[in-house]
Amino acid sequence: MTSLAASAVPSLHNTLSGIPSPTVATAGGPRPAPGTLMRLFFDAVERYDRPDALLYKVNGVWQPTSHRQILEQVRHLALGLEDLGITAQDRVAILSENRPEWLLTDYACMCSGITNVPIYATLPAEQIPYLLNDSGARAVIVSTTDQARKLASIRAETPGLQWVIGVTATKADGCDLTFAELLARGAARDNAERATAFKERALQITPDTLLTLIYTSGTTGNPKGVMLTQDNVHSNVIACQQVFRSSVTDTALSFLPLSHIFERTGAYFLFASGVRIAYAESVDTVPVNMSEIKPSLMLSVPRLYEKIYARVLENAVSSGGLKKRIFFWAKAVGERWADERLAGRDAGGLLGLQYGIAQKLVFSKLRERTGGNVRFFISGGAPLSPEIAKFFYSAGLIILEGYGLTETSPVITANTLEHYRLGSVGRPIAGVEVRIAADGEILSRGPHIMQGYYNNPEATRETIDEDGWFHTGDIGSLEDGFLRITDRKKDIIVTAGGKNIAPQPIENLLKTNKYVSQAVMLGDKRKFPIVLIVPNWDQLEKWAARQQIVWTARADLLAMPTIQSKMEKEVKETLKGLASFETPKKVGLLEHDFSIERGELTPKMSVKRRVVEKSYKAIIDQLYDGAD
Repeated sequence: MTSLAASAVPSLHNTLSGIPSPTVATAGGPRPAPGTLMRLFFDAVERYDRPDALLYKVNGVWQPTSHRQILEQVRHLALGLEDLGITAQDRVAILSENRPEWLLTDYACMCSGITNVPIYATLPAEQIPYLLNDSGARAVIVSTTDQARKLASIRAETPGLQWVIGVTATKADGCDLTFAELLARGAARDNAERATAFKERALQITPDTLLTLIYTSGTTGNPKGVMLTQDNVHSNVIACQQVFRSSVTDTALSFLPLSHIFERTGAYFLFASGVRIAYAESVDTVPVNMSEIKPSLMLSVPRLYEKIYARVLENAVSSGGLKKRIFFWAKAVGERWADERLAGRDAGGLLGLQYGIAQKLVFSKLRERTGGNVRFFISGGAPLSPEIAKFFYSAGLIILEGYGLTETSPVITANTLEHYRLGSVGRPIAGVEVRIAADGEILSRGPHIMQGYYNNPEATRETIDEDGWFHTGDIGSLEDGFLRITDRKKDIIVTAGGKNIAPQPIENLLKTNKYVSQAVMLGDKRKFPIVLIVPNWDQLEKWAARQQIVWTARADLLAMPTIQSKMEKEVKETLKGLASFETPKKVGLLEHDFSIERGELTPKMSVKRRVVEKSYKAIIDQLYDGAD
């Protein structure tokens, strides 16, 4: 759930001046009592017993799965795995997009003491053998034909893998048996006595039992297997229940990959709270699914909010005339109203009257696009622009930004409806301690901290010190107990002149520009920083057409001085509040988005700067040619 936020980008360099600041610490209250996710699972099934605990679209129709069906299928899966000889302390991997079978397999594994190894469905085939071999996975659940064939192409490289089980994939795709066949094996062994014994054994599993191995790709080297126990994640779920108020009246739309700990812990939290969970068909269908499901809460990365914001701005600008003026009037009113409310002041009188009109004319339409029922969003995984957060806040759509890492199960801090500060990532949750070291690095300690990196004690020692403090690698500060993040410790750019620059908040600001899709700042050990921009092609091509520019290929368009001048102007105007040394002096334009397949992004969409520098060395050298 890593999130990076800055309240005021122009002052970032003040926090990175190289002068050590005093060590500061804060804590989020008493830690939750040790426990297991199985207890929460069985309690939720018995307490809520709803007919539509899960929703999944099949052939265009949303199909419900009840709590009772979930319990029965989880038991059958566990018995089926046992029939294959897979039992406690074994490893089972999941290579699948979000779907009910993901959750069912996860709970079946944990109820049997089996360690779950999630694999991102977007990973290319060549990156999978290391994960399966290092973890020692004996079986893998694959979703579709594409995923099964991906695995079949590298199976010879995974000698310890004994079973490939396909959800919709079949033996013709390289599977040893299907998910339905595994369920049938378990059902054949099931009876009243075994059902009772299954629950008793599950509830005997201890809080220190290894729940999962989650491999973080990082930005360099081999992935590291994060070892999280039952209590690591259980403590996080209980603490989240205290800060994110939810109930059986809520519906959540799930679309972030369950292979990421942010969505996965969120799923445990939602299930334990009796929230109905609907799985989106895909990332691309999220807007449509939101209008169908009408969720009251959602977990998302900032990219969703960025896209909604960009689309709203584009619609307003393209409408022109009166509609355009009304929108920007409403936006300005909303910002003034938000400033007053966030400062704890009354926003009534003339401002309140204007805000009511703005709500009716503009903001109500935005809420309709999200389904009309959203109480709040939860944001994590990447930096959220304060400008976008304020826009949503003024529209009555609160985004509660939090912060954490895979190694912290994941939540360290979070904003809440009661305690909300724009530009921050909130206060520590229950049981969590946060400390700012002398060099500005954020440290955390508590029951949420991983047990270490699997088969990598050296990396564990480098990350968790003797006093149990986990070193996040992020730079930040604490203000009245609220945490603010400025950058990744290793990403800080130090120019040849000794100036320290935090690139991520600047990149984050650039992505609020409708002509920018992706941005990466570079400049370490150089005289000045530069930025590589991937344009928002939809917007740039429309602008070029309005200027009557003729082109055949996108590469040709980027080479035109008019386009280069346009993008440089957009960058300059977006970053006009920055200090001179922080402002990129040159702009490089890239034709294609960064991708996981080319190794430029991690599965959670973090940029690998070293790979980007290597991949685009010719462009970078050209930008610096004659300047260094």
